[in-house]
Amino acid sequence: MKRAAMVLVCFSFLFVFCLGVTVAQEKATKDECVAKVKEFVALIKQAGFEAAKAKLMEPNSPFVWKDSYIFVQDMDQTMVAHGVNPKLVGKSMKAIKDINGKMFNGEMQQLATSPGEGWVSYVWPKPGEKEPSPKMSYVLRVPGENYFVGAGIYE
Repeated sequence: MKRAAMVLVCFSFLFVFCLGVTVAQEKATKDECVAKVKEFVALIKQAGFEAAKAKLMEPNSPFVWKDSYIFVQDMDQTMVAHGVNPKLVGKSMKAIKDINGKMFNGEMQQLATSPGEGWVSYVWPKPGEKEPSPKMSYVLRVPGENYFVGAGIYE
C-alpha cells in the first residue's frame, strides 16, 4: 500500500511538473500582441500613463502573458515602461543593436512616427535567458502622445 501511494505521489509530481513546463513554454501569438498593445493604449487614454504603467508593473499583470510583455518607449527611444525588465526604464535604446547589428529601436520609432504602427523583426533574449532568439514586435504610437507601445513574439 505504501509503495502504491509513493508511486501515485511520484506520478502526481511528474504530471504537475510537466504541466508547469508546458505552460511556461506557451507562446504568444501575433493577434494577442496586437490586442494587448491596443488594450494598453486604450488604458493609457482612459486612465493616464502613470496608472497604465502601474498596472503593467503589478504582479500577475494582464500585460505580461505567456512569453510576451508590453514595453513603452518615447519617441527619443528611451524606455519608459517595461513589463519584465524594469532596469531598462529610463535607459536610451537608441544605440542598442541586436547580434546582427540591426538598430531595431530606431526602426520601431520610425514605424511609430509613420505610418503609426507596424512589425519589426530582430533578435532579443527571451525573459530569463541570456542567448538571443528571433523576435517580432508590433508597435503602435499612442495618439497625441510622444511614445509608442509594443509587444512581441519569439519565433
